[in-house]
Amino acid sequence: MRSAWLAAAFAALSFAPLPASGADAPQDPQAVVKTMVDGVLDVLAHRSDPKRLTEAEREKIRQIVYPYIDFRRMAKHALGKTWRKISEDERAHFTKLFRELIEYTYGNRLSEYHGQKVRFLPAEFKKNKARVRSFVVEPDKEIPIEYRLYRTKSGKWMIYDVRVEGASLVRTFRQDFQSILSQKGYAGLVKELEAKVARLKEQR
Repeated sequence: MRSAWLAAAFAALSFAPLPASGADAPQDPQAVVKTMVDGVLDVLAHRSDPKRLTEAEREKIRQIVYPYIDFRRMAKHALGKTWRKISEDERAHFTKLFRELIEYTYGNRLSEYHGQKVRFLPAEFKKNKARVRSFVVEPDKEIPIEYRLYRTKSGKWMIYDVRVEGASLVRTFRQDFQSILSQKGYAGLVKELEAKVARLKEQR
């Protein structure tokens, strides 16, 4: 379970906004994923404290990860039909909250990284979508992580879901959210997520 959590942390990072680098961004889906993951692993390998991440190190990871993940699309699918019923301001707030939830749920586990390698398979394509399979290499096993990407109108590849050991990140959150929505409605869901994010931030 510990190694699975670490794999999820590699897969599901989400940090504060930073503009994409434009023409410098890799155009091949495998290159997108590998550039992002290798960049994060390099920060982890050179962190000043093996037991925690400093805020400066977190900021480096933010700059590496954000340009390649479509958090708004992930938040939309995780929220489901309720997305159509809320205002644009509420959508923006929920997307930010969703991003923070992923960051502090999974990002806090990155301190468990101790030199594990990640290997990648070539991208597989279906129309304007692609998947890139990778594996976190542990001493006794390999943990599969699958990245789902779509191509934007400008030709850029963006990640919209991640599957760890076959489990979809977005689908898992959607199931959790629907349970709360059915009991407490959208306002209740937001309140619960805000409280959870606040607790996770204290655990950094």
